[in-house]
Amino acid sequence: MTAKEAAQLLRTFDNVLILTHMRPDGDTVGCAGALCAALRNLGKTAYLLPNPEITDNSRPYAAPYLAPDGFCPEKVVSTDIAALSLFPQNALPYQDRVDLAIDHHPSYEGFGANSCVQPQCAACGEILYEIARELGPITPEIALPLYVAVSTDTGCFVYSNTTANTHRVAAALMDTGIDYRQVNKTFFRTKSRKRLALEADMLRNMQLFDSGRIVVMQIPVSLMEEVQASESDAEDLSSLAGLVEGNDCAVTMRELRRDVWKISLRTGSRVNATQVCQLLGGGGHAAAAGCTIEGSAQSATEQILDAVARIAGDFPR
Repeated sequence: MTAKEAAQLLRTFDNVLILTHMRPDGDTVGCAGALCAALRNLGKTAYLLPNPEITDNSRPYAAPYLAPDGFCPEKVVSTDIAALSLFPQNALPYQDRVDLAIDHHPSYEGFGANSCVQPQCAACGEILYEIARELGPITPEIALPLYVAVSTDTGCFVYSNTTANTHRVAAALMDTGIDYRQVNKTFFRTKSRKRLALEADMLRNMQLFDSGRIVVMQIPVSLMEEVQASESDAEDLSSLAGLVEGNDCAVTMRELRRDVWKISLRTGSRVNATQVCQLLGGGGHAAAAGCTIEGSAQSATEQILDAVARIAGDFPR
């Protein structure tokens, strides 16, 4: 459905629970917070399902809206969730109860009873902006988390998914008077010492394949433990590999637990990231996708390289 149709449907909802995805980023949290604020402005009862993996940077945008213990929703809405496998553990009871799914991933699995999916949007926040406009005025309380959503999913407007519409939405949000400067400083211009230690190790141990066009970086559990890093320290580490000169396929491998790797793939036009990750049970966008692989670090590396070769053509190892 269109954003206008989604807004019309939301006007009929009450006692709403809003879901975010596993390892939540700024897009899912920002969209959820903005939607909750917009619904409350209509006099609706709305909450976010607490996400145990939320980071320190994103937590302030969810904190005012978290559902109390015992809240029983009449309606359930998901934001920026493409697959049921991305539901956090406490969201699993709602897998068959999603009344409206709002998403921008081409790999969206269609689990919602109703869906507002626009893959051409760089961030789910762009869709939420259009929905929120239909619901009422864009207040600063709505605009701030939406700016977080749009800016983080575009790497502060530098990723290849950024469009002219992305900038138009960001400008409209900035015009509400929000403190976007602090958002940019928090998410893009500030790094803890532990974060810098993680990056230093990733750079020191990175692997290059296909004459440098493929870069592989790893964050094993042992590294997280060694530097005593938190999830906030590790947020958006997947952007680092793409900074290496000459690459058009950046692979970041984050070990979630022993021999279970979360793969984040960032690519240029030569490699379709979604097609690669779909071979391994994941999905996402053409230039940014992810999947999970079980096995040793070497085995996981070989699996992702084999998948890249199947999509982009073989290359010297």
